[in-house]
Amino acid sequence: MSLFFNQEEKLINGCKANERQAQEGLYKRFHAEMLRLCFRYLKSDELAGEALNAAFLKVFQHIGEFDLKKGELGAWVRTITVRTCIDLGRKEAKFYEIKGYKDTDDIFIIPAVLDKLFAEDMLKLIRVLPEATQLVFNLAVIDGYSHKEIGEQLGISESTSRWHLSEAKKQLRQMLSSAEQSIDKPTENKEAK
Repeated sequence: MSLFFNQEEKLINGCKANERQAQEGLYKRFHAEMLRLCFRYLKSDELAGEALNAAFLKVFQHIGEFDLKKGELGAWVRTITVRTCIDLGRKEAKFYEIKGYKDTDDIFIIPAVLDKLFAEDMLKLIRVLPEATQLVFNLAVIDGYSHKEIGEQLGISESTSRWHLSEAKKQLRQMLSSAEQSIDKPTENKEAK
């Protein structure tokens, strides 16, 4: 048995025994990663913070059900956090039913633009999307859910899910094109005037 496995098992057992130090250790271990996840899924910082707190509350309430031999703790915490974000996002987002939508639009983004962007920049762009569109984009593109799975989780049709994904791609492409234009523009030298 590895040292990491032993440490994680000790942390889990401490949380099961409701030990404050173990709970704090688990929180510190996953806080930053789960907060980034919440920021990616939810529009406002306040909602992201609310989701993070609700997710950790669920983790601590259900830690007794977790079995380290059946899965990895980080994946379990992440699943709870994603589901919490989906629940909160569903309450905030307004979905309108789109019937029979077929995605035929191929999205092309010039690679030079992507090379100049950082993950943080992409997160900012994703957060500009409308709530429903942002939620579907995250589930489909980043987390790899199918439109059927997204529809089941959000209570929408597959067609509506496809429309929101297409809309997200279209809006992101427009934002990236604007970013490309601002990157390619030469800056004026104020001293030369």
